[in-house]
Amino acid sequence: MIIIGAGLGGLSTGAYAQMNGYRSHVLEMHDVPGGCCTAWERGDFTLDACVSWMLGSGPGNEMHQIWLELGALQGKEVRHFDVFNVVRGQDGRAVYFYSDPDRLQAHLTALSPADERRVRDFCDRLRAFRKALAVYPFLKPVGLMGRVERWRMLASFLPYFNAVRASISVLMSEYSARFQDPLLRQAFNFVLYEKHPNFPVLPTHFQLASHANLSAGVPEGGSLGLARSVEQRYLRLGGRVTYNAKVEEVLVEEDRAVGVRLSDGSELRADIVVSACDGPTTMRKLLGGRYLDDDYRKLYTETIDQPGMVFPGYFTLFLGLDRPFPEADPCTTYLLDEDVASQLTGIRHPSINVQFRSRHYPELSPRGTTVVYVTYFCDIAPWRALDEGPEQVTRSRGGQELHTLPVRHGRGYYAAKRRARLALVRFLEERFPGITDAVTVRDVSSPLTHVRYTGNHDGTVLGWQPFVESGEKLEELVKKHGPGLPGLADFYQSGVWATTGGLIRAAAAGRHVMQFVCRDDGREFTADVDRSAPPPTHVVIPVGGGAGRSADPAEPGPHGTERQPL
Repeated sequence: MIIIGAGLGGLSTGAYAQMNGYRSHVLEMHDVPGGCCTAWERGDFTLDACVSWMLGSGPGNEMHQIWLELGALQGKEVRHFDVFNVVRGQDGRAVYFYSDPDRLQAHLTALSPADERRVRDFCDRLRAFRKALAVYPFLKPVGLMGRVERWRMLASFLPYFNAVRASISVLMSEYSARFQDPLLRQAFNFVLYEKHPNFPVLPTHFQLASHANLSAGVPEGGSLGLARSVEQRYLRLGGRVTYNAKVEEVLVEEDRAVGVRLSDGSELRADIVVSACDGPTTMRKLLGGRYLDDDYRKLYTETIDQPGMVFPGYFTLFLGLDRPFPEADPCTTYLLDEDVASQLTGIRHPSINVQFRSRHYPELSPRGTTVVYVTYFCDIAPWRALDEGPEQVTRSRGGQELHTLPVRHGRGYYAAKRRARLALVRFLEERFPGITDAVTVRDVSSPLTHVRYTGNHDGTVLGWQPFVESGEKLEELVKKHGPGLPGLADFYQSGVWATTGGLIRAAAAGRHVMQFVCRDDGREFTADVDRSAPPPTHVVIPVGGGAGRSADPAEPGPHGTERQPL
């Protein structure tokens, strides 16, 4: 089996392939694993660009079993803040979104007594979701469930039917408009850091419930550490990874995938090919548009270009600071005025998410320092308008092809990055005096940067949006055809473009793909938990200003953070 891409979807597919007796070989165009689940070094700082919360990081749900099967968490400390996110309005007022429904209800009611009933209803549904997570299916794709299995799955949800139905039937934008307090009307749209206009209330309840159940924390070692752990699990199982290997074509003979051709012209043969890279690249380039029936052709040539069908990309600013800022909350979404927003090229909604990332990953920067991570949802078109050069090039160095090296952009592109950086630093300086003078490292990226490193369509870090035509159509097609293409044998797709959602969906996609492969080969699927290291440990970290602090905290941890053992 050849697997294209060493993101979490590709590595997961490889690990489950090895567990089931297949010999697999992962090909990755970059020189590190992880895809968008990554980090990089600047001086003494490691800049972590992905995991802000990780669904399934704690027990009591099927998501957690997948991470343990992949060796992602073993031997690590998983950190949980007692506040999921803080949303601050332009007037400085703040909403602390505690994931614990009792604390959240008390806080929101104190902010707006007039909204007491609506707050209570929201928190009651959050309580129901905390219980529903235990029966939420992740281990087996619905398309492989028999009728009895499906009925059992539906029956397990009956106690939570009303809460789920109420959460999935109303858009968050409509739901939030019902609050009387103007800040709550805005803030509920930004619980998940950025505004998702097409999301119903359900994903907010799902994330908060997971967080409240201590199953949406962050793993020690960060995003690249997570990818490395899954890579090592794959290698221990006997898998093979080749880096700096860019696939240009999936080879097809007599309507069967039989291997791949690389950018250096060499060919590798296999019985099965799995593409875990960017979906449009797979369909349009690697397969040349072949084997797209009417539904898939519409999805990849029409639907994909409609607004809101694919997750947007990000603009990202990292700052490495030479001193701590203990007054800062770990994660805050700021609602911006038009003056600041107008300086941020491509911004979708007037807001930024600011994380003092050293609170998440103190081991990734020197003691007594701080990493700040600022992001906003970003359209790629305004950045492309500033530069018409190549977005990705291949060069040879020392006889080896490299595919993610820097490319030259136009002056307007660099000017826009500088303008955004200066605007964001000024914004932070107003709220945290001294930040400007403390900066020793800075790093800026746009959606074009994401294209260079990953090849992802329009710089997205995910793929199809759920709850809209694209995501719903994809799920329908996977149920109908499996994660392959009608008319093409021995080919499968994995990763975020074979599903909808984030890291856990990518990891689960590898498991699901191999369940389909085993079915097609007449094998019984098997998986086991990695026993090479002890289970993860967990700590709960109180969030600032005295909010939610324990009366008897444990001793301070790295960077002065108080820590409580779970």
